[in-house]
Amino acid sequence: MRLPEEYAKYLGLGAEIAATLIIPIGLGLVVDIFFDTSPYGVLIGAIFGIGIFFTLIFKIAKDFNKKKGQHLEKDD
Repeated sequence: MRLPEEYAKYLGLGAEIAATLIIPIGLGLVVDIFFDTSPYGVLIGAIFGIGIFFTLIFKIAKDFNKKKGQHLEKDD
């Protein structure tokens, strides 16, 4: 059975991943509306959001591998 702390960790991770895409695209949309530059603000926001998303995924994978390695060392 999973503990509520584990659910909170994964929920936070999901929210963080969603925010890396939603915030830059939303800011691009605001720029497009304010400066009437549609669709360039959204496109630039999407590119930045995807870049941040991949950076976050690589960081998560690195942390996961580090924790997995520490777990294996404890079992030895």
